[in-house]
Amino acid sequence: MFKAVVSGLVLSVSLVQLAHAAAVTTPPPATTLQQVDSADALNWVHAENDRTFQTLQSDSRYQGFYDQMLSALQSKDRLVEPTRMGSQIWNFWQDAQHPRGIWRSTSEASFISKLPGWTTRLDIDALAAREHANWVFKGAECLRPQQRFCMVSLSDAGEDATTEREFDAQAGQFVTHGFSLGRSKQTLAWVDRDTVLISRDWGGNTMTRSGYPFVVREWKRGTPLSEAHDVMRGDSGDVSVDPMTLDDGQGHHLVLIHRGVSFFDERYLRLDPDGLHPIDLPRKLQLWGLLQGRLILSINEDFKADDGRIFTAGSLLSIDPAAPRHMPQLLFTPNSHQAVNEVGVSRGAVLVTLLDNVRGRALVMQPTDAGHWDSKTVNLPDMATLALADVSSGSDRIYLTVEGYTMPPQLWRIDTATGNATLVHAQPDLFDASGMVVDQNWATSRDGTRIPYFIVHAKNWQMSGRNPTLMTAYGGFQLSYTPTYTPEIGRLWLSRGGVYVVANIRGGGEFGPAWHEAGRKSGRQHVYDDFAAVGRDLVARHITTPQHLGIRGRSNGGLLMGVEFTQHPELWNAVIIGVALLDMLHFETMAAGASWADEYGSVSVPQERDFLASISPLQHLTAAAQYPEPFIFTSTRDDRVGPVHARLFAARLQSFGKPFLYYEDTEGGHAGTVNAPEVARERAMETVYLSRRLMDHH
Repeated sequence: MFKAVVSGLVLSVSLVQLAHAAAVTTPPPATTLQQVDSADALNWVHAENDRTFQTLQSDSRYQGFYDQMLSALQSKDRLVEPTRMGSQIWNFWQDAQHPRGIWRSTSEASFISKLPGWTTRLDIDALAAREHANWVFKGAECLRPQQRFCMVSLSDAGEDATTEREFDAQAGQFVTHGFSLGRSKQTLAWVDRDTVLISRDWGGNTMTRSGYPFVVREWKRGTPLSEAHDVMRGDSGDVSVDPMTLDDGQGHHLVLIHRGVSFFDERYLRLDPDGLHPIDLPRKLQLWGLLQGRLILSINEDFKADDGRIFTAGSLLSIDPAAPRHMPQLLFTPNSHQAVNEVGVSRGAVLVTLLDNVRGRALVMQPTDAGHWDSKTVNLPDMATLALADVSSGSDRIYLTVEGYTMPPQLWRIDTATGNATLVHAQPDLFDASGMVVDQNWATSRDGTRIPYFIVHAKNWQMSGRNPTLMTAYGGFQLSYTPTYTPEIGRLWLSRGGVYVVANIRGGGEFGPAWHEAGRKSGRQHVYDDFAAVGRDLVARHITTPQHLGIRGRSNGGLLMGVEFTQHPELWNAVIIGVALLDMLHFETMAAGASWADEYGSVSVPQERDFLASISPLQHLTAAAQYPEPFIFTSTRDDRVGPVHARLFAARLQSFGKPFLYYEDTEGGHAGTVNAPEVARERAMETVYLSRRLMDHH
């Protein structure tokens, strides 16, 4: 039995009574739940949604949480991030008056001023109303260098599939009889004003098993799409095949075809007037841009040059695309506690953002006539995340955002010709962080590896072991989890006495390719051990106890939560599992799951199947185990992971009579809805759930 506050009254209820009528409700069969839009499946979804709404929205605190979250999401004080297009600064903006958003522009001088004067170029709300469509703006691919003409991507309810329409940015309207493409997962690149390269679903066998296109065709203006001709055809076993173009400030123009053979095995081909030419690059790499006709890239595996030099994984290089192994130039090699994070290529230099013990650093690097590179450190705030906001090959100026857990985002302009940094705009506080501090601690994982984690807490906290603590991590795909200003955490958790913890576990990119490799495929148990080690460290330091410790993750982080839920149910009292992979024995046949076999392993490989069977959350649920009550959320319109994982997981808990809360948003896709009220509703329900589990009456 435990206490719950509902409408200001303290009621004694059992976990099962509050959470679920599982004892008297039988879930639909798995085959029904796997039919995403079937009536029976959606009836179950709506019933579970209603139960969750009744349970959490009836709490007297819900409305206050919702209002605080919505005001943060729609605040006009949010930092405005720029995108340069020609001589103009562009920005996509959403607020209460424009929930779907407007695409707007102003001059750079106006943008830097305190009160920029914006001109709306495309109103997504008006467009959706006019066309009776649920449009979500997914960005635009513009013809360089003028960037007047763009292909605008529009998504139905936020799914990954888009429609594409040609837009005249100067006139602020779609081009009459311009290029237009119907719904598909697709990528487009401009060759010239009248020619585009397109990868999409062309019908027949043109999509990979991962659900992405593998055929690139060239389409000429004024001709029917049916006359577009093949430029490159990959294989159905690839992840995807996509066109791209690179330009530099010296007038070089490079048309490339990217072939993702697997998630981390990447091939590039150069498209010249005489045809396609493979480029002999490392298979594991990140391509950042073009400078003086040379590719700027970071490598995730060792690379040997013709002269015998070996460049180690993690290094940043400049390479001749016509002769990649002839005289590569080394820009930077990180040490054991560093990793290249992002790279911006300007007109004459390169801006490198690094992680140094997971703290952001920046360098400006300029090529010399001798083929070497000069480096200069950029002075920016510490304990922060540095992220590229805008980079243009036609300018020496790069815009960079800087933010931390208690530091609102700032916009800095970096002059890459001099290395000087100028603060342009700073977002006001969206929560009071004056009484909060950020520490970095280290835990020791099962195999002895030291794992760093950030912890945000009140200055005057007590090490009593009773602090309500929310812990999160990602741990996959070489993606780094760095300090981020999150108003909902500040307003709804930290300001109420909660502690926030972010674990930088293996599988991510915090310490370069080796950190990721240690958590890939059958090494992935390290990821789960690392996370549990941080949880135990919090208890050992008397920061919290399992009774007051909750965890949250989404996507690959949701898989992490599912594993921790089944492997260590005794360590947590709240578990939030979002848009997660949970059936690891069948993920390759679900939505885009086949694309991630290079990260997780494949059931077609016996050793890898054995490991997946050992960790798959769905298959490890048992009727005998004692689990904390989880909050599970997903999206019907998620065409990347899909809602079936979450449905099957919740249904199995239901069949065992276990308590759980389930919420399936009917729109939003994998990345989440752009509808601010819907985001506020979901996060407010999470906060009620966390408050009840970790703060109330313990």
